[in-house]
Amino acid sequence: MNLESGALKNSLKVLPTSPGIYKFLDKEDRIIYIGKAKNLKKRVSSYFSKNSNNFKTRTLVKSIQGIEHVVVGSEKDALLLENNLIKSHQPKYNVLLKDDKTYPWIVVKNEAFPRIFSTRKKIKDGSAYYGPYTSVRHMNILLNLINEIYPIRGCKLDLSESKIMEEKYSICLDFHIGKCKGPCEQKQSEKAYQSIISEAKLLLSGKTKSLLQLLGQKMKSLAEKYEFEEAEKIKKNIESIKKYTAKSIIVSNLKNLDVFTIVKKEKAFYINFMVINEGAVVYAYSNKIKNLLDKTPEEICAVQIDLLKEKFNSSNRIVLVNETLEFEHPSYSFEYPQRGEKKQLIDLSLKNVQAYILNQRKKEILQTENSNEKRVLETIKKDFKLKSLPVHMECFDNSNFQGSFPVSACVVFRNGRPSKKDYRHFNVKTVDGPDDFATMKEVVYRRYKRLQDEKKSMPDLVIVDGGKGQLSAAVSALEELDLRGKVPIVGIAKRLEEIFFPGDRYPIYLDKRSESLKVIQFMRNESHRFGIEHHRNKRSSAAIHSEIENIQGVGPKTIQLLFQEFKTIERIERTKISELERLVGKQKAKLIHQYFEKTRL
Repeated sequence: MNLESGALKNSLKVLPTSPGIYKFLDKEDRIIYIGKAKNLKKRVSSYFSKNSNNFKTRTLVKSIQGIEHVVVGSEKDALLLENNLIKSHQPKYNVLLKDDKTYPWIVVKNEAFPRIFSTRKKIKDGSAYYGPYTSVRHMNILLNLINEIYPIRGCKLDLSESKIMEEKYSICLDFHIGKCKGPCEQKQSEKAYQSIISEAKLLLSGKTKSLLQLLGQKMKSLAEKYEFEEAEKIKKNIESIKKYTAKSIIVSNLKNLDVFTIVKKEKAFYINFMVINEGAVVYAYSNKIKNLLDKTPEEICAVQIDLLKEKFNSSNRIVLVNETLEFEHPSYSFEYPQRGEKKQLIDLSLKNVQAYILNQRKKEILQTENSNEKRVLETIKKDFKLKSLPVHMECFDNSNFQGSFPVSACVVFRNGRPSKKDYRHFNVKTVDGPDDFATMKEVVYRRYKRLQDEKKSMPDLVIVDGGKGQLSAAVSALEELDLRGKVPIVGIAKRLEEIFFPGDRYPIYLDKRSESLKVIQFMRNESHRFGIEHHRNKRSSAAIHSEIENIQGVGPKTIQLLFQEFKTIERIERTKISELERLVGKQKAKLIHQYFEKTRL
């Protein structure tokens, strides 16, 4: 799948490599797909670079007119935010998370002697919910940890005081194996039970530091009372808790609030706005506000917060901000957090602001570069009388040494820049001696015959390094392929930088300051460099092998061993015969040593 829109290309180029969620928009700016990624740039680019056999994916990509993204702290955060946004927006192409099914929570039930268990339904009955958990396995590990270190009841009995007083309940197996303290028969007070629930809530909230401090104090107190067995149990609990990782920032114990952050850069403000409902981020939005009237951050905030709350239909009465604001609003209040979960949300919002600033700057650079590229290509089109922009150009150059080791090079430029992965070397096959014209004809023919056979697109302009002779040879190759007049071709002579056109008797001379000439010169020099490099490698290789292969009794495998060990002829020549014997044996070492002794005479 190929990108056709320049705006989409730029959107892909500026995507960060961090975790986050991406939103695909259609031509009416409606969200048609939401996805999550560990690496935003890599994931989103995959939609356009792979030939998918999936009909839904191909149809989706055809509908994409815009891309937005939100940066988060981890892949887990991205998964949770993706879930929240899909359920809020119901995008057309999302089917997996579109239903009412959601990630599980851990609930501490609002009842006498509260139970702790997992659920997928949140009921507003005063119970405390923790999560949601993207990994059921992780959630079960946490539940097992809680049940392992705390004796929390697992039965569904109504343990209100009146029911217990009726003495209708009896202790079960959990009491006998130490998993429950028997509150149903008043063997455990509600106050004692609530103390362990409080500790469990600290663990569920991710406040492991506070919990570990509390348990450490208990362990020390028990040890001072010589209750070493109980102290040892708490020590084991501490070790188990230390292995547990903290919860995600995307979902917190905070309920409904908004987050607004603002950063000033030169003559503009960059903002981010997030809506938190039921502890989850349901909207995230970043933008650039040009400060044409020299307004203060406070004035910008006063206008933008109202506009954004209306845009996202938020009625939350608390707005977290990163700037201290003096004005008051009748519908909501401002908080400026310095620590805790609210500060983490501010940090997440600021992270998105910084990502947005970086992306805007990258876009501006790309737009400038694209503008320059187009101007240069337009100039080349005009100077060389082309029918279309020369997006794809190729240049040929030949190299040989007194007719030996003839090679040719083809360099490829796309949008006025080298495309090195498309460069090609040619070892000349049909030409004997220093015949530059025949060499040019052979390599041009081979290059475009192959493109024809592979049904690949032809270049918009071909340049050959040389004057009329080289150009005529290249044109002859194009004629044989029925490409003359279909593929524009010119020659450039080195001495006066003359530009020759097929069939024209006289060359043209471009202004030495011309951008067209500079690009053509760059291509000519690049093809010369690339060809000379290959030519020298061939000469060096031939020189090495011609000398050492003169030794009778020394075969290719021995030569390979020698060069793997010593790298160069000079090092082989300086090596002691004892070292050669160790590598290739006495007989061959003697032959090699004698050969170099003779060449020194």
